[in-house]
Amino acid sequence: MADNSKNFEQSLTRLEEIVRHMERGDVPLEEALRLFEEGTSLVASCSRLLDEAEMKVVLLSKGTDGAPVEREFENEE
Repeated sequence: MADNSKNFEQSLTRLEEIVRHMERGDVPLEEALRLFEEGTSLVASCSRLLDEAEMKVVLLSKGTDGAPVEREFENEE
């Protein structure tokens, strides 16, 4: 998960940079389209990583004694 967290943080930072750059309003159309495409790709990647993290958290459940029990996560990819 450490690599995914790093990738998530890096992607989120880059996405924030893109938003700030585009919000200035001085980006030429061709560059704006390129940045938009990059941004949508980053959003999809971040969303996928968050979904995977959520699934891993959901797999933690209480056992019969009330203690947390971790079950194996099976990635469907």
